[in-house]
Amino acid sequence: IAQEHVAFGENKLSVFGVDADEVSVTVMVGDSVTLHTDITEVLRVSRIIWKFADDIIAITQKADGNPSTYDGPGAIFKDSLKLDKQTGSLTITNIRTEHIGRYSVDIRSTNAIAEAILKTFQIGVLDLSVTLEIHSI
Repeated sequence: IAQEHVAFGENKLSVFGVDADEVSVTVMVGDSVTLHTDITEVLRVSRIIWKFADDIIAITQKADGNPSTYDGPGAIFKDSLKLDKQTGSLTITNIRTEHIGRYSVDIRSTNAIAEAILKTFQIGVLDLSVTLEIHSI
């Protein structure tokens, strides 16, 4: 069963997926979106890896506790990714059409019995300037 909770704020969108195969969300160019892991404390997991398609864009590990973000393919995420140190949630700021696509998070626990958690998010981006140009012709 896929569930999603979407909370709107001042040009910010938060997305929570609860045992969902995939959560889809559409945002406006220039907005921010936060993709939530639904965990409350990174210390309870050993590793969190965020991917855009097949490219790793963010990672945090229990051993060092310092989140790292990467610019992604063609540096499309340069200066626009923030990884929450406590929850592992990923925020994309100043979103652009280049950010359209599938994001996934792989959460591995220190508990050998616990299964890995994989969540996916499909992000769409609306660019009103393009829409307005089309409609004004």
